[in-house]
Amino acid sequence: MLWSEEDSLAVLAVQAIRRMRGGAQSQLMLGADGRLWVVKFQNNPQHLRVLANEMIATRLAQAAGLTVPATDVVEVTEWLIANTPGMHVELARGPAQRYTAGLQFGSQFIGGLMPGQVVDYLPEQQLDEVRNVAEFAGMLALDKWTGNCDGRQAVFDRRPRERKYRATFIDQGFCFNAGEWTFPDSPLRGVYARNRVYAGVTGWSSFEPWLSRIETMEPETLWDVADMVPPEWYGGDMTQIERLLEQMLRRRGRVRELIASFRDSNREPFPMWETKISVAVPRQFVEAAAGKFVN
Repeated sequence: MLWSEEDSLAVLAVQAIRRMRGGAQSQLMLGADGRLWVVKFQNNPQHLRVLANEMIATRLAQAAGLTVPATDVVEVTEWLIANTPGMHVELARGPAQRYTAGLQFGSQFIGGLMPGQVVDYLPEQQLDEVRNVAEFAGMLALDKWTGNCDGRQAVFDRRPRERKYRATFIDQGFCFNAGEWTFPDSPLRGVYARNRVYAGVTGWSSFEPWLSRIETMEPETLWDVADMVPPEWYGGDMTQIERLLEQMLRRRGRVRELIASFRDSNREPFPMWETKISVAVPRQFVEAAAGKFVN
């Protein structure tokens, strides 16, 4: 089943609020549903496919039980672009271009219309108090599976009168090696900048339940996610997205290997990882153990 515009329930953007930070030059927009959406446009400076990457990787993270924003297709009309100042993309070379109208990727803005407090940086000691800090291990598994070639991004929010923050994992556009849809795996790709979030990792059990959910994720789940992606986000060639998902299905069995490469890197991210300790036993005790002991 292919995604079709006629059957879509795309959110209609009704107002552009401000440009967001970041290389994709996204826009914060109000939808007709009353929610705020961070909208990435088809002609963003990174690549057309980052829209598909965002939808696929974020929905797969959601299926694995990780904390990610709600996502949807957002329709931005030609009228709204033409009648709103600043609705253009700055290019490295050449003049600025107006955003392309049509179906864009939308990620629900963390905090909503009445936010408490949202930050993208916390002091080192405060990272220990993040309510779901253990999920950084689960997101690492997801990033290794999807071949995220960028650093892991997260924002932290807390509601009024709450003391602890919650991490939400954002910006999956560089999964699948951005526009390349390849997997040039490297130990230090797709990881969070500070080791403190991995301090609680003591072994493979620290990656559960997310790692097992990735390793056993049904093919139907991946195909259902792919069906949500408008064909114009990947050039309309179904063979390309089919090839990508087939690679993803094969990679489920490699996630532990890829995590282990990060574990064994010179960054030393998991200081508490449990290792099996071998103790040298003198030969005479080994020989004695082979016989019977008399009380």
